[in-house]
Order: sequence, then structure tokens, then C-alpha cells
Amino acid sequence: MSLRTAIYARYSSDQQSASSIQDQFRICREQAARDGWQVIGTYQDAAISGASLTLRPGIQTLLQDAQARKIDIVLAEALDRLSRDQADTAILHRQLQFAGVKIITLAEGEISELHVGLKGTMNALFLKDLAAKTHRGLRGRVEKGKAGGGLCFGYDVIKELGPDGEPVRGGRRINEAEATTVRRIFQEFAQGISPRTIAANLNKDGVPGPNGKLWGDTTIRGHAIRGTGTLNNELYSGVLVWNKVRYIKDPATGKRVPRLNPESAWIRTEVPDLRIIDDELWQAVRQRQQALAIQFEPSIKASREAHANRLNDRHRPSFLLSGLLKCARCGDNYGIITYDRYGCLNRYRRGTCENSHTVKRQEIEARVLNGLRHNLVSPEAVETAIRNGVELVNRSNRELRARQLDDRQALAKVQRGIDAITAAVEDGLYQPSMKARLADLEQQKTQLAARLSEAPAVMPDIHPNVAGLYARMIERLTMALEDATTRNEAMEAIRSLIDKVVITPGARRGEVQAELHGKLAEILNATTRPAGAGRVVITSVDAGAGFEPAAFRL
Repeated sequence: MSLRTAIYARYSSDQQSASSIQDQFRICREQAARDGWQVIGTYQDAAISGASLTLRPGIQTLLQDAQARKIDIVLAEALDRLSRDQADTAILHRQLQFAGVKIITLAEGEISELHVGLKGTMNALFLKDLAAKTHRGLRGRVEKGKAGGGLCFGYDVIKELGPDGEPVRGGRRINEAEATTVRRIFQEFAQGISPRTIAANLNKDGVPGPNGKLWGDTTIRGHAIRGTGTLNNELYSGVLVWNKVRYIKDPATGKRVPRLNPESAWIRTEVPDLRIIDDELWQAVRQRQQALAIQFEPSIKASREAHANRLNDRHRPSFLLSGLLKCARCGDNYGIITYDRYGCLNRYRRGTCENSHTVKRQEIEARVLNGLRHNLVSPEAVETAIRNGVELVNRSNRELRARQLDDRQALAKVQRGIDAITAAVEDGLYQPSMKARLADLEQQKTQLAARLSEAPAVMPDIHPNVAGLYARMIERLTMALEDATTRNEAMEAIRSLIDKVVITPGARRGEVQAELHGKLAEILNATTRPAGAGRVVITSVDAGAGFEPAAFRL
């Protein structure tokens, strides 16, 4: 039996040709054909860096198939196609080795621990050297008055040719239409108008924002800690500032995260031809920002501390309902707009929604908890959900059993074909075409056997008092919210039961109506158990709408 081979290919930049993938596939297929290996699949990551495995769907799928014992060999053009990161290369090699899969490349042959150590180090050094050279080249460009990053609102890219006739990157010129908008923002802010009102007026007047998006207050005032935003862009005053921020890849996620450099590392270059704001207006804006900073210094300090805490407690929501509240008028999120009050973010950041009603955080949390406890799960809702769920599972089981009958018949036919070829070879009737046919039949046999190994789903028994069990569970979770040692776990458990809470403005000023949409499948998962057994996960069944309860007014 020929070895099952998976071919992997990658190129790392949008500026490279997409044909590079196909070229890698072609030469790898030729190698597989020469060695008599059976290519069972190809995997690719286009225009993705080789410095991280985490963000590459192709390599992740390859690893899953290897762990499922579908592959014998991973074939690539070179080791750096799989990864340039030394640690990732070692992890990849270890995982594939554990799965019994060899890594073979056209450049290095079969990959061993020696290759992983030496080539991994060389690839890592290549990345570091490339980053240093790129940084050095950008600095030289900035010191000549050229842009060292992306296009900024208010400017257009100009294409210039250097003395050697080669294109010079980073050329910019003022876009007068956008520059008018920039001057308007600075003038209105200096006159005492808030960034939120400025953004709302710009959107109302149909003035396009950066990249054609709507204006928001954060676009104008920027990030309080990093000093970004329209009002903080020194390029508008004729000074090009570069190297304020560096980006580092998070080894856990593979994503780049910003880090603010010390001001001594910033590179400043005078570019008077790109000035949009005069000194008088620029200083007026700075003075108002300083006055506001002094006025709200305690709030800013608290915001910075909260930001630091969020960095230390990453991916955890700030409050019980963070990200779960939705505006009924525009569909955008309700978020904290002032101390402990939720409001429509489209309204208060962009001025594009008519819903001005806000709600106190503690009030909406209490209403939601009360709704979870008393309204979301009733015996009637549970009975309907279970009936629909059982019907769905039974239908799925019938379809699976019918498919398994067809697969068993097909498997028997494939096995007869394999036996016939084997008997012919033993009788001395071998033909070259038999080899390819036998490989095809073996592959069909593997696929059919894998499908037949799937067991029909079984619907677990439902406790007759699931509604009562659920109500007591919510009571315990509500109490756990008051304890600092159990708050985070309780909050996560409660949030898992909520799909969304839709906020509708009421008839009277300040009045809001709330509609709770719950996840009954998650609720049943928390309270369901088969007779004489432990808790089971019912959400593994594709329950569809049958497991979603009706929404309840709070």
C-alpha cells in the first residue's frame, strides 16, 4: 500500500504571486509520483506569515487530519514553508511525530530533530534580520520626509521616481476635500464642541470618514493612553512622527499587539508641505485637551487603571451583560456611555440612531436575572423544546442508519474489488494499471469505514423537574455573583444562558423595555442527565430552532 501523502504550500505576502502555491503543489506532486506515494490532499495558506501556526487555517486542518491518522507523510517544498518560528517548528514536528507522520521536504529530505534545531534557528534569525532591515529602511524613508506607514485621512498617495528611475514609496500630498473636514474638526473642538457632537454632525451632513466609514467620537478624540485620533495627529501640524508604537506577536494567539515606545525613540521630521492646521489652532486644541484632562483627571486615572486591569484579565467581560445588550432601533450594541449607564453606541458615538434612552447597569442586570429566574424556563417551554429535540434526533438517526446501510453495501463491493485484484496478482496476472486501481479502492475503503464508525446520537433523559432545577441553579449563581472568589465563574455561567437582550425605548422619558432571548439548549445542558448517570452535553446535537425558547419581556 502506498503512503498517504499530504502536500502543504504557503506564501507569505499579498505582494507575492498566488501562482506560487500552485508551483509548490506541482513540484511536490512530481516528487510524490516518482516515489510512488498517494497524494490524498493539499493544504495551503495564502498571503499568511510563517511566523505563527495559530492564525493559519491550512496548517491547523493539516494537524487535525494528521491526528485523525489520515496521513502518513507531510510533503513541502522546504521547512520554512511549514514555519519560520523556531518554537512552532519544534511543536509541529513533535505533534506530527506523535501522530506517526513524517515531514519530508524537497530541500532538506526527511526532517529530523537536527533539521528542526538548525533550520529553525536559521529561519528565526532570518525573520529577525528581515524585521531589522525593514525598520531601518522605513526610518531612512521617514527622515527624508516620506510616510513610514499607511495612508492618513487628509492625504493622497503620490507616486514619485527617484534619481535612479525607481519608484520612491511614501510620497503624500494634501487631499483638499478631506483637509477641509480636518480643519472643521479642529475648529469645532477648539470652540468647545464635544467629539461626540462633532461626529454626529459630520454623519448628519454626509461627510465620509476615514476609509468611507461613519465618524465616531473615538475616531476624533483617539485613544486616551496611546494618543491616537484625529486631534492628536501631529502630521496635521506639519510634523511627521514615526516609531511611536511597535508591534509584538502574542505567542498564544499569533496576533500582533501594540506596545508604546518611549518618547526618546520617536522619530520626528518637519514636513511643512503637509501642514493642514496652523500653529494657533493646533495650540488651541492642545490647551482645551489639557483643560479637560485636569477637569476629568480622576476619571482618566480610573480609566487607565481599568484598562490595565483588562490587560491583566484579558478576554473577560467587564460586566455581566457586556456585549449582550442590543438596540432595537439600529441593532448596534448598548454599551457603557457614562458612569454605570448603558446607551446605544450608535447614538452616543456616531449620532446615527434616534434611541437616546439609557438604562442603569444595576437595574438592567437585576431585570435580566429576575427574568432568567422566573420567566425563561417554564414546563411548557421545556416540553416543546424536548419534543422538537427528540423529533430532530430521531430523524437524524433514521437518516444516519439509512446511510450506513448504503455504506455497508458499498464497502462490501469495494472489498470484493480489492480481493479480486489481490487474487489476480497471486495468479500472476498483474498489470500496471492494477496498482492505481488498488490504491483508489483502498482509499474508498478507508473513507467508508470512517463513516460507518459514526454512532447514532442518543437523546438523553430529561429530569421531570428541569424547570425547578434550573430556577435553583440561577439562585445559586446569583448568590455567587456577590462573592469575589466565585464572581467570574458565575458570570461566565450566566452569560452562557443568554443569547441577547434587546433594548427598546419606552413611551416616557428614560423608560426602556427589555426582551430577553435565552439559549434553552445551554439551559438543558446544565440541568439534563440520563437515568443513573452523570451530566451530559445535549448541545452536541444540532437542535435548531426547537431548542430556542420564545423571548420574554423583562
